[in-house]
Amino acid sequence: MSHELNSKNFDLFRDCLSGPLAQRLAPTNTKAPRKRKSKGRRSGIKPVQAEATSGDVLPSQDEDIGEFIDKLQLQQLSHIQYLAREIYESFPTEVQDLSYSAVQNDARLAERMSDPMDPAVVEQILATLPAEVVESLEAYNLLESASDLPRFLTPILQDYVNAATAPPPVWSTTRTSACEICERDWIPLSYHHLIPKQMHAKAIKRGWHEEWQLNSVAWLCRACHSFVHRIASNEELARDFWTVDKLAEREDVVAFAAWVGRVRWKAR
Repeated sequence: MSHELNSKNFDLFRDCLSGPLAQRLAPTNTKAPRKRKSKGRRSGIKPVQAEATSGDVLPSQDEDIGEFIDKLQLQQLSHIQYLAREIYESFPTEVQDLSYSAVQNDARLAERMSDPMDPAVVEQILATLPAEVVESLEAYNLLESASDLPRFLTPILQDYVNAATAPPPVWSTTRTSACEICERDWIPLSYHHLIPKQMHAKAIKRGWHEEWQLNSVAWLCRACHSFVHRIASNEELARDFWTVDKLAEREDVVAFAAWVGRVRWKAR
């Protein structure tokens, strides 16, 4: 049975991979070849255009340079997406599903994913890569040989592990410039405890949340803050609507946000 893709972690890994890959896949020259002006008579023989060097990628004579660069970028993104998926999906499940919660609750996993990672652990993870991945990396001139794989992928893997297992931010530093529901940015904001304080003990006891999640907040205008507390009890908020995304899935929240977003009070 195939393992369901963790899209959030896949995006993290792709971002970690894209920097080194984009740098190596980028052509060394994307300038259109310029014609040299012939001296003397207008009917003089025009010189043959210089051939591109091995590292150059040049547009055809009739191709717009802007369109050519856009095409190169699309090709590059396609290569990165392909390689990211091939590499990520070959990782062990515990690596694909890494999170702050996972390393907090598994001492063995935390030790294996420490920074810097033990080379033996890295070797075990990379050993799961199919031969096709290594061949693809060699085909893109990202590796000179299979023996270069650890040197190329270890810093990328470490960046991914660090990002996936990073602790949550101090909630007071997450303040936004606009209400996270109606998106108005010209009115005062207050912070809404996504898991109401009165529900903390129950949330832990019932296994709804872990302790590190309890103080998560959303920054809302007074109108949206009051509305949220009118549509659901504290228990419902803690159990079912403990993120802004979950609140935004409710039709009544969407409708209220659309309405209140158009409200502008007249000055007296």
